[in-house]
Amino acid sequence: MQVGFLTAPFGGEPLEKVVEFATKAGFDCLEVASGPGSKHFDFTAASDADIAGVRRLFDDHSLRISSLAWYTDLVAPATRQERAGQFRQLVDAAVKLGVNVVCTLGGMPVEGKDRFATIEEDCRTAFTPLVEYAGEKGVKVALENWFATNLQNLAHFQRMFEVIPHANYGLNFDPSHLVHQEIDYLKAVDHFKDRIFHTHAKDTEIRYYQRAWIGTLNGGWWRYVIPGTGVIDWGQYIAHLRFAGYDGVLSIEHEDGKVGREQGMEIGLRHLKQFI
Repeated sequence: MQVGFLTAPFGGEPLEKVVEFATKAGFDCLEVASGPGSKHFDFTAASDADIAGVRRLFDDHSLRISSLAWYTDLVAPATRQERAGQFRQLVDAAVKLGVNVVCTLGGMPVEGKDRFATIEEDCRTAFTPLVEYAGEKGVKVALENWFATNLQNLAHFQRMFEVIPHANYGLNFDPSHLVHQEIDYLKAVDHFKDRIFHTHAKDTEIRYYQRAWIGTLNGGWWRYVIPGTGVIDWGQYIAHLRFAGYDGVLSIEHEDGKVGREQGMEIGLRHLKQFI
């Protein structure tokens, strides 16, 4: 396995500076934050020369791009057609970069529908042609299981892959979104092992004393933290990934407001490297 990170926290800086930091710190790869207007990679505006420049940048630093990441809602009816066209551009850019995974979201529940209805009706309509387009080009589509999206719990995972069973449609698996729901992230790895194409390394701090005071229906008793500083057992988690046949990236997603950007990345790297 390799350790990388999502470049989004460096969004105000050019990709060259992010690559320099990653190289000096000892990372293996980067999950490149992409999208219209992105300072790191705007696939809607990148020319072939721009893409060749990105390839050279990574080659010169002996780094790999683990995925192009565009975390947007591809399901919302009002923007579905426009974003579908842009998603195809994302896939085309990934092919030119030699990247075989693109990461996005599973969409938000459509107004007036629950998650199951959205999956069965809107996700089917929105994602099926895009997944087929990506599959024709050898690209996998990995959805981050952010709990606010249509992939809130494992029953939603199951229904999503029943509705869209294509082999190149899967997960950017993030255990942190399951922990505070008290969903077994190890069982999830075992059950959905064939659908894990990319992973986020993000931990969760649970303040049990606070939860015991205010209950689970209020906020403030959990937060996202750097790997190794929360409740996730990274040794066990990585062992389950390995047993499942996963040999890809552990991509640190830094959302810990109590730790500096570079410092957090380095803490996470040191902790994860113990197990790989």
